[in-house]
Amino acid sequence: MPNPMHLNSPTSLLPPIDLSVKSGDLKKGSLASIMIAATGVVFGDIGTSPLYALQECFSSNHGIPFSPNAMFGVLSMILWSFIIVVSLKYVVIVMRADNNGEGGILALMALALKTVPKGSKHATFIVVIGIFGASMFYGDAIITPAISVLSAVAGLEVLSAGLADYVVPISLIILFLLFLIQKKGTGTVGNLFGPIMILWFLVIGLMGLYQLVQNPAILAAVNPFHAINFMREYAAQGFIVLGAVFLVLTGAEALYADMGQFGGRSIRFAWFMLVMPCLLLNYFGQGAMLLLNPAAVSNPFFLMVPKIFVFPLVILATVATVIASQAVISGAFSMTSQAIQLGFIPRMNIRHTSDNQIGQIYIPLINWMLFIAVVGLVLVFKSADNLAAAYGIAVTTTMIATTILVWLVMQYFWKWNRVLVALTIGIFLSIDLTFFIANAAKIIDGGWFPLLVGGVCFFFFITWYQGKQIVDSIVRKDGVKLDVFISSLLQNPPTQVPGTAVYLNSHIEYVPIAFADNIKHNHVIHERIFFLNIVTWDVPYVKDDERINAKELGKNIYLVRAVFGFNESPDIQEILKLIAAKLELQFNISDTSFFVSRDAISPEELSGMSRWRENIFSWMLKNSARQSDFFKIPLSGLMEFVTKIRV
Repeated sequence: MPNPMHLNSPTSLLPPIDLSVKSGDLKKGSLASIMIAATGVVFGDIGTSPLYALQECFSSNHGIPFSPNAMFGVLSMILWSFIIVVSLKYVVIVMRADNNGEGGILALMALALKTVPKGSKHATFIVVIGIFGASMFYGDAIITPAISVLSAVAGLEVLSAGLADYVVPISLIILFLLFLIQKKGTGTVGNLFGPIMILWFLVIGLMGLYQLVQNPAILAAVNPFHAINFMREYAAQGFIVLGAVFLVLTGAEALYADMGQFGGRSIRFAWFMLVMPCLLLNYFGQGAMLLLNPAAVSNPFFLMVPKIFVFPLVILATVATVIASQAVISGAFSMTSQAIQLGFIPRMNIRHTSDNQIGQIYIPLINWMLFIAVVGLVLVFKSADNLAAAYGIAVTTTMIATTILVWLVMQYFWKWNRVLVALTIGIFLSIDLTFFIANAAKIIDGGWFPLLVGGVCFFFFITWYQGKQIVDSIVRKDGVKLDVFISSLLQNPPTQVPGTAVYLNSHIEYVPIAFADNIKHNHVIHERIFFLNIVTWDVPYVKDDERINAKELGKNIYLVRAVFGFNESPDIQEILKLIAAKLELQFNISDTSFFVSRDAISPEELSGMSRWRENIFSWMLKNSARQSDFFKIPLSGLMEFVTKIRV
């Protein structure tokens, strides 16, 4: 695996490659069609927040009684949170920080690494921030399906109080089916997501508009002084409510994370033209209704419509929450794939579920780990109200990490005016920290869960990253320079055997251990040899005509580097086709042998890592997917060597 601090670094043996492709170059279709598709994926999480957000703001757990002034204050905070956090921070500024068209915390981390010297303490700081933000995303990926589906199915209680006992069982059935179909991919139903979510936004917008017509006085909440007065009147209690207000912002990170798939322009258009207006109409509509009927605070969303429409609305809400859950589960798969390619976690079994869409993948281990965690949440918390306490802390921490990384990009990559950067980041970071502290007050009530999930993920990420760093340094220290070894070998070559040998070489300048072992034990070399170095660089995608770089070290001995973006999965047979085209050669799989080495760690003290962490790293290394599986190497020609590394 490549060192994230040395992404896109050249080697003395091969010249650097100019990777100019953007993932946006791969998107096709009109703005309207892409907007429809984006609406179905990007806005699912933030779009289903009206099911529970305003209700949670007036939960009895906060100790704040409902009053018109409180209602004006809460709605004012919701409106200005949308304007400052989502619209200004994410849509206008953060989405400018694309890494060759790709977004998301790891893509942003890779971009920020370009602003500092490789291997420096600042680079380490950036890696830690990026890994921590990614780790907290998994807490969000677990909570979103649980809280969304529970809140949608809870609408049945409006029809009859006797249906309350069926909310949890029905939610578990829906969640099981959702995770079960992940292996089929989202391609077969993906075209339905956009129209359904557009229908959802139009319906909730019309619901809110109807209530606004009944009581337009609620529009006075546009005045930000209502928010200021609310915080001044309720002080500490109002600060706790601020943690509930943050629930309207969950999903804002998805706007940036999914940018590579749909493009920033389509997401911006969809947000300003459809999503934001409909969400605000619904929130203000709920507020207008509550001013006339405070008793509806028990479930303001479903009580906005006559009882005859509740059941169809429950069905639509359930479908919308399933779509929202699907988006965040797919996001967990993509995040994991990026982390694997960037070298932060061990290789896993990744299945591609579409021949046309490169981003549609399925990771069985992640899928069922998420499912077990989601089921545990539903059984323990049992309602969306209880889960709300656990929700905000996961998203706020990721937002803080994003703000810090964007600051580095603005300051050192874009080279904006320092005063403007300080003012902008100061405002964003102040708001992020305020929301974080407000949500931190709910750690005991459930906020501990995403912190636990994020902490565990962060520990494994850092342990793997640091362990691989140490192992790589040992291999480099004890390694033999490839060009020197080949020159010496050609002076007195061993016996040649027919066929082609491909040696996977993780360190391009050094002799592959499998090659040295093969000569040592078999005393032969193949008549044609390829030393193949497969690397991941800090761009999301690479064009095929820029993927391969090759050099002939001797007669029929080649050094080849195959470059992939962090959103791509290497396939050995596709690589061989590109090598054949590049060097004008022919490959016959039947007489091609693939040599790989698998590291085994000797249980001794690691320099810079405690013994117990070394044991965990050794366990992770042992259970990681084999190179042959990860790179899809045919088993018929596979030769694997186990290398014992004493560290």
